Amino acid sequence: MLLLKRTLSAIFLLFMAAALWQCARRGTPSGGPKDVTPPVLLRTEPENLSTNFKGNKIRLYFDEYIKLEDVQNQMIVSPPLKYIPEIKPQGGPSKFIEITIKDTLQENTTYTINFGQSIVDNNEGNPNSFLTYVFSTGDYLDSLQISGLVQDAFNREPDDFVSVMLYEIDSAYNDSTIYKFPPNYITNTLDSTPVFQLKNLKAGNYALIALKDVGKNNVFDQRADKIGFVEDTVKIPTDSLFLLKLFKEVPDYAISVPSYAAKNKIIFGYRGKADEIKIEPLTVLPDSVQTLITKEPDKDTLNFWLTPTDLDSIVFTVTNEQQKLVDTFTVKSRKLAMDSLKLSTNIRGKMNFTDTLSLLATTPLVQVDSSKISVALNDSIPIGFNWALDTLRNKVNIGFPLEANQGYSVKLLPGALTDFFGMQNDTLAYNLSTGSYADYGNLRFNIAGAVTYPAIVQLINDKGETQREVYAETPQKVEFNYLKPGNYGVRIIFDENGNRKWDTGSFLKKIQPEKVRYYPDMVNIRANWEMEETFTVLE
Repeated sequence: MLLLKRTLSAIFLLFMAAALWQCARRGTPSGGPKDVTPPVLLRTEPENLSTNFKGNKIRLYFDEYIKLEDVQNQMIVSPPLKYIPEIKPQGGPSKFIEITIKDTLQENTTYTINFGQSIVDNNEGNPNSFLTYVFSTGDYLDSLQISGLVQDAFNREPDDFVSVMLYEIDSAYNDSTIYKFPPNYITNTLDSTPVFQLKNLKAGNYALIALKDVGKNNVFDQRADKIGFVEDTVKIPTDSLFLLKLFKEVPDYAISVPSYAAKNKIIFGYRGKADEIKIEPLTVLPDSVQTLITKEPDKDTLNFWLTPTDLDSIVFTVTNEQQKLVDTFTVKSRKLAMDSLKLSTNIRGKMNFTDTLSLLATTPLVQVDSSKISVALNDSIPIGFNWALDTLRNKVNIGFPLEANQGYSVKLLPGALTDFFGMQNDTLAYNLSTGSYADYGNLRFNIAGAVTYPAIVQLINDKGETQREVYAETPQKVEFNYLKPGNYGVRIIFDENGNRKWDTGSFLKKIQPEKVRYYPDMVNIRANWEMEETFTVLE
């Protein structure tokens, strides 16, 4: 009997220990395999691929609880609707979604609702990718399709969420249609791939365009949107694949209301090209007032500089001579301080062997006294230098020979630089140095294949920013020496008009942007290393 009691006690203790161990395990469950299955569409009301659609509500039922993510960007209705359909529920998980159409639908038209990747399961967020619901208000479904690729005309990587549109070319269509009206058909590349497909199309002649539609209004806004287009009429049905290259147009000319930014500076903001703009004061200025117009570097702004005056206001005419447009503005004075001469440099500390020292000014430089500038090696041995005043970029470039592992001092005595207002620099000193040749690597490129000249060969970093460039008018081996260790790419611009820069396109003028090609790989440059690559450019 005692043995039996002891045995039962032992069994009870083992049971309690097991129970407690199971309870302890509940905080750290092992779990099963991760759910990677997207939600499955079970049925729809009305049925998918319905004809003679008459209602305004659609329901989609799924095999598990789902939720909607980024549906405003992901869901595309083609042809576009004037009013965004109401879609619910959006506040929590559900086994169905309901779409309410607020528009009057066109007769005999096939509609496609593409949900992109907005429908995901509630637990793991697995998307039911590119689920579509198709219906027709007529007796049959249109079934033709086209496909293609969207690229950026200049950048290596394309934008995401690019709209691809078809406009039917009929008696109502002209080149201004895309600025005013939505397309007949639309799809979107979303954020996953630059490939597009437009489905459920009817036969006909169309204009094919792509938009990075910033305003999400299905029309082209030149000031904000990138555009790409096919010049020729797209005739459907077709087996052709289409390539659309996105670019930002030079915006149409416009001038902003000018204003004083300082006592000696009036700013004129503009859109378009600066060389087409002429600024003239109608107000008769005193003989003592001198004026100068400069362009603000890297900004669409013209600076009208003037020596101090007590005039309460000045009337200007701004003329675009090419378009024969004239605007008149009255600029009232304000209590502001004068912009004064301040200098900065493009280099701090260590110089690359390809560098030139630049002194950048805040007010227009007009005079350089090189006798008040000196360059010394190791702060003691004077060395020769050359200089140039760049009035376009408002800077002075100072060049001198560089050797490895050396220190350089550049000194400017008072009066070395004089600006438009007669202001001069104080004593300035800049201490610079160089490293070892072994700190850098060299890269040479043989350019072959379908290259037309002149061409601009640019060395870029992994962000696509230009680090160096060579202007090649004939075939040649391109060298980029003394590169800091890192990853670099190469971009070639085919400079068709020979103006030494990349030119964008124009939809209305039917001009495509100048061609750009990228070396397919990034090249890793190491210190004290030389590399030679061949870039075979394909058509």
